Amino acid sequence: METILPPLQAIPAGTVALADYEPLAQARMSASAWAYVSGGAADELTLADNIAAFRRLRLMPRVLADLRGAHTRLELFGDTFEHPILVAPTALHRLAHEQGELGSVIGAAAAKAGMVVSTESSIDLEFIAQSAQTPLWFQLYLQADRGFTRDLVQRAEASGYRALVLTVDAPINGVRNREQRAGFAVPAGISAANLQGMQPAARTGAGVGDSPLFGSRMADDAARWSDLEWLREHTRLPILLKGVLRADDAQRAITQGAAGIIVSNHGGRTLDGVPATVDVLPAIAEAVQGRIPLLIDGGIRRGTDVLKALALGASAVLVGRPCLHGLAAAGAAGVAHVLHILRAEFEAAMMLAGCPTLAAIDRSLIWQTPDASGRPRHQA
Repeated sequence: METILPPLQAIPAGTVALADYEPLAQARMSASAWAYVSGGAADELTLADNIAAFRRLRLMPRVLADLRGAHTRLELFGDTFEHPILVAPTALHRLAHEQGELGSVIGAAAAKAGMVVSTESSIDLEFIAQSAQTPLWFQLYLQADRGFTRDLVQRAEASGYRALVLTVDAPINGVRNREQRAGFAVPAGISAANLQGMQPAARTGAGVGDSPLFGSRMADDAARWSDLEWLREHTRLPILLKGVLRADDAQRAITQGAAGIIVSNHGGRTLDGVPATVDVLPAIAEAVQGRIPLLIDGGIRRGTDVLKALALGASAVLVGRPCLHGLAAAGAAGVAHVLHILRAEFEAAMMLAGCPTLAAIDRSLIWQTPDASGRPRHQA
């Protein structure tokens, strides 16, 4: 019989890095739920590379910088944030802890971090908003029933959400072999609370020899660029596109009225074999040219990762799995501690790199190996 430990009542003294939370969380989740939270698509190449790509980057610190009055504040869509670290949208937080998204939003508020609530949250978006003491954005999957989608958007607006995050990289789930091998199924008593009453998504049911997806309702109902225009007509909230990996898609998003872009590969959970998000960030930042906020998620595990992302053009970062690890380990207190660790590491990295404010973080902080001529490719 599977042994699942209860949530911690106090965080162990040796819990000093985000990596320390991973075994604490795994011991407090079922094997199948852990496979769902920790797994990626197919061979999990992208899942691994998201972390490895940050580790490949090296920093070039400045010395003797004037750090008086240093801070990490920034403004996004009319709200002032104390630091550029937000909680990324992830589904079904009650898989990790009975507090679910309420624990996450309480922990985020304690750490003064914004939070993006998933369409597939296990607690309804209104109840989360009532408990929130921090700015909330709502992550949206366009449903086949556009009327239901419109109602969902209106619910988010009425509840005080400050922005919509439209996920555009997941018309279907990726092939998640780890979940399949573990036999993952959403346990009884847990569900996507915001989707209650919606007609279930079409299933293909294709047999061997038939096309599994093409020509199906799933393909026909997949979101298109025209849906961004439709969504803009039905909301007053700024819309960020989450899941952009190409510079030309970023350009088109701006042309069609996106208010922000989140560089994301869905945490390596959709199409396996795509690049790590931080590897494509510079090209997208070059295309965006600061016209709209540019955020990134995927693989951020250290404060130095936050610094690297901002140096390569991001305005802010989102963190997903580590917050779930904190939630599983110790509820709201674990989420708050995870975010506090990351913020403390980020501020330390800024001080050691000679950056008193976010505006001082630029591409010159990233060191690159010499080119064929022996000249460093470091950009001043």
